[in-house]
Amino acid sequence: MTLCTPARTPNRPRVQRPHSPPGGARRLLPAGADVSASIAVFLIALPLSLGIALATGAPLQAGLVAAAVGGLVAGRLGGSPLQVSGPAAGLTVVTAELIQRYGWRATCAITVLAGLAQLALAALRVARSALAVSPAIVHGMLAGIGVTIALAQLHIVLGGTPQSSVTANVLGLPAQLANVRPAALAISALTVAVLLGWPRLPGRAGRLARRAPAALVAVGGATLLAATAGLTVPRVDLPSWSSHALPGLPEGPVLGIAAGVLTITLVTSVQSLLSAVAVDKLVAARPDRGHGVPRSRLDRELAGQGAANMVSGALGGLPVAGVAVRSVANVSAGAVSRASTMLHGLWIVLAALLLVPVLDLIPLAALAALVMVVGIQMVSITHIRTVTRHREVVVYAVTLTGVVAIGLLEGVALGIAVAVAVSMQRLARTRITREERDGRQLLRVRGQLTFLAVPRLSRALHQIPAGSAVTVELDGSFMDHAAYETLNDWTAAHQAHGGAVELTGPTGGRISESPGAPSPAADPGTSSAPPPAPEHPCCRPWTPWHNHQCAELPAPPLAPAEKPPVRTGHQLAHGIGKFQRNTAPLVRDELARLAREGQRPSQLFLTCADSRLVTSMITSSGPGDLFTVRNVGNLVPLPGEESGDDSVAAAIEYAVDVLRVQSITVCGHSGCGAMQALLGAGPDDPATPLRRWLRHGRPSLERMASRRHAWARISGRLPADAVEQLCLTNVVQQLEHLRAYESVARRLADGSLTLHGMYFHVGEAQAYLLSGDEVRGYDDVFDSVPPATLAARAS
Repeated sequence: MTLCTPARTPNRPRVQRPHSPPGGARRLLPAGADVSASIAVFLIALPLSLGIALATGAPLQAGLVAAAVGGLVAGRLGGSPLQVSGPAAGLTVVTAELIQRYGWRATCAITVLAGLAQLALAALRVARSALAVSPAIVHGMLAGIGVTIALAQLHIVLGGTPQSSVTANVLGLPAQLANVRPAALAISALTVAVLLGWPRLPGRAGRLARRAPAALVAVGGATLLAATAGLTVPRVDLPSWSSHALPGLPEGPVLGIAAGVLTITLVTSVQSLLSAVAVDKLVAARPDRGHGVPRSRLDRELAGQGAANMVSGALGGLPVAGVAVRSVANVSAGAVSRASTMLHGLWIVLAALLLVPVLDLIPLAALAALVMVVGIQMVSITHIRTVTRHREVVVYAVTLTGVVAIGLLEGVALGIAVAVAVSMQRLARTRITREERDGRQLLRVRGQLTFLAVPRLSRALHQIPAGSAVTVELDGSFMDHAAYETLNDWTAAHQAHGGAVELTGPTGGRISESPGAPSPAADPGTSSAPPPAPEHPCCRPWTPWHNHQCAELPAPPLAPAEKPPVRTGHQLAHGIGKFQRNTAPLVRDELARLAREGQRPSQLFLTCADSRLVTSMITSSGPGDLFTVRNVGNLVPLPGEESGDDSVAAAIEYAVDVLRVQSITVCGHSGCGAMQALLGAGPDDPATPLRRWLRHGRPSLERMASRRHAWARISGRLPADAVEQLCLTNVVQQLEHLRAYESVARRLADGSLTLHGMYFHVGEAQAYLLSGDEVRGYDDVFDSVPPATLAARAS
């Protein structure tokens, strides 16, 4: 059974360089996976590079130069080994505007300056600051660029010429539709049909055909149609490389040129860094968990992109950025090192030198249709759903509209302004209500108390009659200094006029004392105020699931004759109410999607019913991620031994055969009461339901006592006591019980299912994963896992 590898591998025989491929730093020849991946990426990049160059109005060779430099320079120097860089559709609008305003040679010089600016930013190590930009702004910017690209290329698809602005392209569409060129439209229609239909080819033949990139097949099919049918349409015309234009000094207003440099710098940097982060997620999701592929180093990636832009601009190429489409293809094709990215750049160079006669056959309408589809796909429905779910659709829509109607920088600035306004509005969203109950004033404050809410808070406080008894119920997680001072000053003034003030939490339990104000008036005859109430021990910022109990102080010790108070469902009811008020609005859209689409968990998680084991917390999972089965002792009865209780067997069958989960995890924990009961069980114990259930754990006892099995070890040490030893052994034994199920054995045999063992030490808040190639015949070792690694593996 293939299980998770250890988090630490001591005594490593050889130190690898940061981004060297598996097998060591001295490897000279690229891995076979890198060669095949580079060819797949090359076949996608070649037509896209030509299409993007066409869309910008630059010489077509500029797209090939940028693709080659992106592969060779950014691929070698960048910090994301599997990211593929080149001319990006997201830069089309910016580059086209610069070419129209300053000319091509000046645009090349601006690209060089933008690369230099990226190198400076990398030296300042500010790469991660780019990730602070709201995703809604980034997605809105890309969607606006996509709309602009699609509208411009639609004119070429119909056989015409695009205009200089979005407004002109929209206004010119009626006239263009009245003068459609049938040949160009036929070629474009074929290209679009192949692009959309190729990934959906059914059957085994379809799977084999889909190995060829849809972009290459679409452009190749359109070229073949134009050649065989003798269609007269404009085609690619690559002039001699001897006449290729190189950069020249830009002429124009300094502020305009600086704005162009800033725009190229920001767009290429943000797009490349976000793409690098996405590549890391894709690599971690591969079946091998990205073994041997290091995570992206963002500052180095920014420096690599800067170097690539300087070289590309100096050689007369388009601006370079990390490209998501090519990077996804690279990861999906199984690339294991930066060699695949660099080889794809080499293939671009060879094609640009040797395949010019073939490239000259490509109709421009086919390239325009390709870029138009790419532009439409930049308006991602998935992104729209995401920003809607996070209530940022207004930011997305304003950014998109601004980019289309005004310009890129202006649209992004509008998006940032709206994002700040939305954040401020959320921060100030505080609900303050006042009512009278049983002769006492009740003021409820729900939400964050900041200076923005102070006017409403002050108004509500001063509406309370002087001298009255007041309860102020605070239900929020943050109070800034302005709100603190307002509440403090009012409390002191109200008490000075004979009033009584009590501050409570959301459960109604009293908070120890008012914020800085004197305690409520004591008996005039006493010399000091009563001592403040003790602080509740669970009030800690890192225990949010206890927040609803923090206002309730521990009960005092009971006298010998006293009976403990009867607990009610108040806490549970309050927790439900708090969920409905605070959490339900945030998760309602996601739960509605799951209700529509049904559950598709990736993992069956079988663990103990112990209340200290919170599966969503220790695995960083959410709704729809885990199919969870909990029982006393995390036991898996052997098939045929259920004796009327088929609940675990039914859950396994449903998860494996119906839900088609990809992995099953058995999770034990420290201090398991079931394991303690097993160790202390005697032959004469009464046959209670618990004892009958725990008989399924006897094989774990026998395994621990057997000399045929090595004792489990935990992160290189022996267990602390017999209970911990049995807890660890039980995880290993239950994994063997899982193998006895026919559905599990069948999925394991075809490689579509994996089994994992996990142990959670409650006292240490530390998770351990079982490592080893086989459960049988090896020491059973549980290795500690960093939280980020565990979250990635568990989800």
